[in-house]
Amino acid sequence: MRVPKTIKFFFNYLLGPLLFVGLSFSIFGQIRNQPHLGQSWEEIKSSFLSYKIGYLLFAVLLIFINWGLEAWKWKLLVSTVRPIKFFTAYKAVLSGVAFSVSLPNRVGEYIGRMMYQPEGGRLKTISLAIVGSIAQLLATLLFGIIGLGFLKKEILIAYPQAVIWFQFAFYGLLFIFGLLLLFYFKVSAVVIFFSRWLRSHRYLYLVESLQNFNAAFLLKIFLLSSIRYGVFLLQYIAVFYLFHVEVSAIIIMNVMSVVFLSLAVIPSIALLEVGLRGQVSLRLMGLFSANSLGIGLTSVTIWAINLILPALIGTLFLVNIKLLSKND
Repeated sequence: MRVPKTIKFFFNYLLGPLLFVGLSFSIFGQIRNQPHLGQSWEEIKSSFLSYKIGYLLFAVLLIFINWGLEAWKWKLLVSTVRPIKFFTAYKAVLSGVAFSVSLPNRVGEYIGRMMYQPEGGRLKTISLAIVGSIAQLLATLLFGIIGLGFLKKEILIAYPQAVIWFQFAFYGLLFIFGLLLLFYFKVSAVVIFFSRWLRSHRYLYLVESLQNFNAAFLLKIFLLSSIRYGVFLLQYIAVFYLFHVEVSAIIIMNVMSVVFLSLAVIPSIALLEVGLRGQVSLRLMGLFSANSLGIGLTSVTIWAINLILPALIGTLFLVNIKLLSKND
């Protein structure tokens, strides 16, 4: 059945912006109703004139480590097909960020990375990108489940009606994590198994490189994903302290682990993600701090420095993408 053009137009061009506006108004309303809002704003302004500006500089510097780790992952994955330089991998990753800003669930990252591969070999890298994404998702699930365990008491005190849903979500996520972990470390066996039963091997070349992935290599990719996850948490700790959200680092790590988990399971586009991130952060961090303004500003700041700034750099690399692809 053909979908009417008006419905397509709504879902492609209007739904995302409408949700973004709705979430933004919701966050603004919670910030406006914050007790001592004026005092919080004065404290935040004073941070930019004090030693606390160092927290922001630290968070900005971590951007390059964050995407550097992702580029290292990509270099290791692509090197199983063809050699690639680290700087080329870095450019491919940032170009992917530029594409992902307006496409759902970061699928644009695959497009940007493929453009740095030679013609005839681009489709092979899709399966490599998926393996890298699964590794990052495993890290998100693992630390998110740990965060849920630590915050169980506080969440159920604040939302006592959600006891059954909490148990369902917690054990459901554990089950999904176990299945995904098994699939990840047995990906070569999965490819071999299906290759024996497929009637046509026409598209087998797209995943044939995965047959050589062993546990040691996959563990290395997972560890890089986990270290990158830690960089995200350090950024949040620094920016929360910049905006006077005086909460212990342990609580921040657990809360943000649950926030990252929520973002992983809720489909969205990058431009909408800032609203979702802010909304969930306000709900959870609000259990430990009344500084809604600081919490909201932290979400926007991290979103800007981790996504918008790298996306702008990525667009600069895309200017010469055709020239680069011929030389590479």
